[in-house]
Amino acid sequence: MKALNNLKAKSYIVSTLFGLATTGKHFVQNLLGIGDRPTIQYPEERRAYSNRFMGVHVLTRKADGDIACTACMLCATNCPADCIHIVAAESPKPTVEKYPAVYEIDMMRCVFCGYCEDACPVDAVRMGRDYEYAELSERNFVVGIEYLADRPQLKGKNISVFREPKKLVTQKLRKAS
Repeated sequence: MKALNNLKAKSYIVSTLFGLATTGKHFVQNLLGIGDRPTIQYPEERRAYSNRFMGVHVLTRKADGDIACTACMLCATNCPADCIHIVAAESPKPTVEKYPAVYEIDMMRCVFCGYCEDACPVDAVRMGRDYEYAELSERNFVVGIEYLADRPQLKGKNISVFREPKKLVTQKLRKAS
């Protein structure tokens, strides 16, 4: 029995020394800047995300400046988190049947799956590249048309790099067949 306790004590000491050696190795690597840095200096450095990344939503606009959404409710119906709320209204323009009088997304409930983008027949809702969304109050996480459509930081930039607009995809399919 005494030999078994002695063996346990030796294995404990050996395991502790292996752990300390690993810690010491990482300490020296980080001190000398040899190893990969697992952290970034966040406000100054930004992490590079892939083209498939889905961030905060964006409502696109037509060439005349109106919102492209036709209030068909497909995005709200297709949303698994039930975070999209749309109220449709008749459009004053004779060429447009209806438009969204209210288009709200509850960012606290959204799972950023992209199903709303896939369901939209007119490519009105896109998943943007922004991921920084911090607020002090919970009610500020429900965003409306004003925030989703008027995003000056996106002017001239590609909103969603990975996904092509549906018009381009259908044109490519027609050319292929």
